[in-house]
Order: sequence, then C-alpha cells, then structure tokens
Amino acid sequence: MKIRVGFGFDVHQLKDQHPFVVGGVTLDHHKGAFGHSDADVLLHAICDALLGAANLRDIGFHFKNTDDRWKGISSLVLLKETVKLLAEKGWQIGNIDAMLCLEAPKINPHIPAMQQNIAEAIGISTEDISIKATTNEQMGFIGREEGVVSYAVCLIEKP
Repeated sequence: MKIRVGFGFDVHQLKDQHPFVVGGVTLDHHKGAFGHSDADVLLHAICDALLGAANLRDIGFHFKNTDDRWKGISSLVLLKETVKLLAEKGWQIGNIDAMLCLEAPKINPHIPAMQQNIAEAIGISTEDISIKATTNEQMGFIGREEGVVSYAVCLIEKP
C-alpha cells in the first residue's frame, strides 16, 4: 500500500452582511467570507490538502476563479469533484485533520454538521474527520475580523 500526506491552506477576506459558509454550514454572523465560489475556507483548505497529497496541483488550477462555472457554487461541489480526481488516480482518503482560525462566531456547536457534510461529500466516516478552531487572540487581520484562515492535512492511500 502506498500512502501520502497532503497540506492545505486557505484564507478569505470577511465582509459585512455577506454569507459565512464554513464546512457547508451557513453561520449566523454579521460578516462572511468573500470569494468567487461560496468562499468556504475550510473546504478549500481540505481540497488543497487532498490535491497536494495526490500531486494534482491545487484548487486554483482545477477550479479557476475566472471560470463562471464555479461562481457562487457550493464548495461541497468542489470537494466532490476533488474526490473524483483522486479516485481517477486510484487514491482513497484515509483521514482529514483541519483547523479554522477566526475570532467569531464560535465554531464548536457547528462541528458535527460540518463533519457530516464533509463525510457525505467524500465518502468516509465522520470519525475520520477532525475539525478544530482557534482564535488569533485579537491580533492581526484575523483578530480584527478582516479575514478567516483554515489549514488542513490529510492522509490518502492507494492499495
């Protein structure tokens, strides 16, 4: 069996009165992430981790922010497409470990729903999806609620 590890990172600007979608869950907050798709920073980091592990470049290569097909699209669709790309190369997903960094809103109550969305999109158990959150202790662009960051690592396997 061959195994690989991947790392993903994403950052999005936060804007007033904009939807805030994280892990396929729309959060109730006065600001939201802004981007070409739904700007789901968590799913974008996971996509990049998976693509990187399989040596398939990055999310921007496959889902260009200049392509109208992806404008406003749910990042769960991008995640499903990423999984298809991996499957075409014979890769299976072992686990995902992700971290969100933002000041507000609180993420903990939404983690089970995020895990469920991701599990359904990629076909693994919620037991194999870890999502954590932290603040930036009110420092920098994250602390001023100007942006949100996510990191992800994954393990993929090829029998």
